[in-house]
Amino acid sequence: MIHLSVFDLSLAALLVVALALTSARIYPGLAWQLLVAALRTAIQLTLIGLVLKALFANSNLLWVGLLSLLMLAVAGREVMTRQHRRFAGSWGYGIGAVSMFISSFTVALFALIVVVDNEPWYQPQYSIPLLGMLLGNTMNGIALALDRLTQSAWEQRDVIEARLMLGYSAPEAVSGIRRQVFRSGLIPIINAMAAAGIVSLPGMMTGQILAGIEPVEAVKYQILIMFLISAGSGFGTLAAVHLAVRRLFDERQRLRLDRLQR
Repeated sequence: MIHLSVFDLSLAALLVVALALTSARIYPGLAWQLLVAALRTAIQLTLIGLVLKALFANSNLLWVGLLSLLMLAVAGREVMTRQHRRFAGSWGYGIGAVSMFISSFTVALFALIVVVDNEPWYQPQYSIPLLGMLLGNTMNGIALALDRLTQSAWEQRDVIEARLMLGYSAPEAVSGIRRQVFRSGLIPIINAMAAAGIVSLPGMMTGQILAGIEPVEAVKYQILIMFLISAGSGFGTLAAVHLAVRRLFDERQRLRLDRLQR
């Protein structure tokens, strides 16, 4: 395996800096966001690398669980911050976090205990990367779905209220929106699966090949990951949309847009 030096990474970082300088004249705010995101990437990945190194040397269920919960907490915050009109109060954070916990943790446990069947099942070499990929992709799907749901409910509030006055139940009044929202949440993983192997080589597979793993074995793991991500994204989006729709209406089937931040 070819080891990368700090100088090698600095050369790659120059490309990001060049992009930021080029885009600064067009959209200064975006250029700053790009530089901050790049800096966060370097710091966060370096720190998690050190944490995983220590965790791999001392496999302990308690530490694996704490790190997993920390990853979930950060993912829940990212879902909340990406929404244009999010729910006010703790609901803005809770819906995304609970949905990811239900979907990603369930799918990860199924994969670790039933499919991978490693001993012990919580070995961080497998559990942390697997959960990280599930949380990252589920986070994107849920964020897109919730943003589309709340924005559509706000823009189509007159249509929804008219349906309610005609006798539609709350789920029926937003049934069309729910279908579009669910589709939006699954578009990223559907596109990724449709293009895998033809348009792109997925990240996990590429990393294993660069590390010297036999390509066919790397493909098997990538297929497993893609299937798990699709299940996690789908079930997570379903759970998030269900919880969000319930929050949009009260017990008297009234649309409550006052529960959204403006």
